Formats: sequence, structure tokens, C-alpha cells
Amino acid sequence: MKTRTIVVLLTLLFFGQLNAQDLTQKANYFLSTLTPELKSKALFSLDDKERVNMHFVPIVRQGPTFHDFNDVQKQAALDLLKASLSQTGYQKSMDIIELEKVLIIIEGNKFHMADGTGRDPLNYHFCIFGNPSATDIWGWRFEGHHIALNFTSSNGEIVSSTPSFFGSNPGVVTIDEQRGKEVLKKETELGFQLVNSFNENQLPIARFSETAPHEIITGTDVKVNGLEPRGISYTALNSDQKEMFMDLLDVYINNYQLGFAKTLRAKIESAGIENLYFAWAGGMQRGIGNYYRIQGPMLLIEYDNTQNNANHVHTVVRDLTNDYAEDILREHYKHDHK
Repeated sequence: MKTRTIVVLLTLLFFGQLNAQDLTQKANYFLSTLTPELKSKALFSLDDKERVNMHFVPIVRQGPTFHDFNDVQKQAALDLLKASLSQTGYQKSMDIIELEKVLIIIEGNKFHMADGTGRDPLNYHFCIFGNPSATDIWGWRFEGHHIALNFTSSNGEIVSSTPSFFGSNPGVVTIDEQRGKEVLKKETELGFQLVNSFNENQLPIARFSETAPHEIITGTDVKVNGLEPRGISYTALNSDQKEMFMDLLDVYINNYQLGFAKTLRAKIESAGIENLYFAWAGGMQRGIGNYYRIQGPMLLIEYDNTQNNANHVHTVVRDLTNDYAEDILREHYKHDHK
């Protein structure tokens, strides 16, 4: 456990140095590159209901896209995203976008949304909420097919990066274009590794159903309520299983920018690692629909792989106490907007 912790901290420190960017500066520079028309499409008030309008499927969305940007604007937009995530999270985002090219080949671009567009690696949207400031609260969102990332900044630091959604279709690419690519490989492999390590007493506790739900259970709910903790407690795992569990947890945390990753990890530990549960549903080998979740007093992680013959992955991370910076904004309005 000590070795794993040291490796995680060194990794976060290294990539955190690369990402030690002034987020406010990046956001304001991005806005400064936009035409008045594009800026009006990108800017919303902090309390606009659009800020909690998360979707991870192809729909008509708000905010300008890569289609609207010239090279300077596109680079400024990508720099903002890069400063908001770890190198791992940023690369994962780019890889998911590239899968749109695979879907165009597989589907023949037969998929169409209400606005007539189909699978499209340029159809990813940027929205800024509030005025980017080093001393006040503001937020921004990057969203498109299989990506929904929400960030809130206060006093120049990211204080919320949830809910965050990463998906992958295909889960594993089976055509020559990017054949064998598996964007969410660790999320998949470590889940299988853990569930298949359970003995005959542990497995019936951890596996709550032989059939996986068709989708992540919380969907796009603004607030998660009433989701019953299920599965096996961290305290019921042996030492090797605890190591696997923590490795899986780290896969999700390490998508985030260094500062927020450290904050989230500390918050999870404060709530008690011993209070976390791992629950599984569905098949225990690849090719059979499966689902798992990690759940605790303030944390929910869901993984679902059931669609397209269990080759279509959805994952989401929720802070049950502070999604969309709910807790921080409540205090902000309480003290600053009496």
C-alpha cells in the first residue's frame, strides 16, 4: 500500500507540474480569441440552469464547437481543457473524440441528431459560466458524445470537477481504423480483476445481480438521492484485494488536475476508506454485460458496459456532497449575497 501511495503521489506531482497553469488566465485568453458572436454563445451566468444540464449522448447542445474555431481559438480551447485535467484525463478525452472517426466507419454515418449532424469529432462544446476570475467563483464545461466534464474554480483553484463522465464506443475497436484501441482499459481490467478475486463467501455479497443494468443508474440526475449502498465493504477485503480496490479508485481520481485530485482523495479518506463499498452486477468475463460501482458517504463511481454486445462503456464520478460545487456555492451565496 505504501509503494502504491508513493507512486501515485510522484505521478501526480510530475503531471501536476505540467498542469500548474493559471486556469483563469487560460479561460480569459480563450474568451479573448472569440468573436463577439462566439463569445455570446460561450458565456452564461454562473446560476444559469444550463450549468447543470449534463448529457453524454449525441444531442443538440449549447456553446461553440471546434467547427466554429480557427486554429488560434482551437488551441486556446484545448489549452483550457489541458489545464483542467491531468495528462491522463486530457489524453483520455482526445482518444474518446478520435473514436468518432471509428463510429463513422462502423455506422456509415447513418446516425443523425435533431440538427442533422452525425458522428463528428469536431462536435464538442465549450461553455463558460460566470466571469473567469482569480478571486471569485466561476465554472466551465466541455461536453460532447461520451464526454461531460464540469469544472468550478474559486480563488484560482479548481474546487469541483464533478460530475465527470467518460465513455467509450467501441469499448475495444475491432476494425482496422485504430484496431485494438481500448480507451477505458484500466477501468475495465481492474474491475474484472477485483470481482474475480472474490472467494465463495465474498462473491454473493459483492455481486447483487446476475444481470447488469442497461445504463449507469444515476444517469444525468442533477442530484443523486436514495441510491442504496450495495456490495462488499472495503473492510471485508483481504490485503491483495484492498490493493486492487485502491488501484481501481486511483484510475478515476487520476483523471483530475493535480490540485483537485489531491483534494478529492483527501475528502474520500476523511469520509473513511473503510466506509467504501464495491458492488458488481452481470457477467464476470468480457463479452457479457457488466456493471460495477464504488460507493461511500460522499463518493459514487459507476461503470456500465452492456450496449453493443458489451462493447460500449460508460463511466461517471459523482461527489454526493459537492457536484457542480453545490456545497461551495451554497456557502458563497450565504456569505456574499445576503
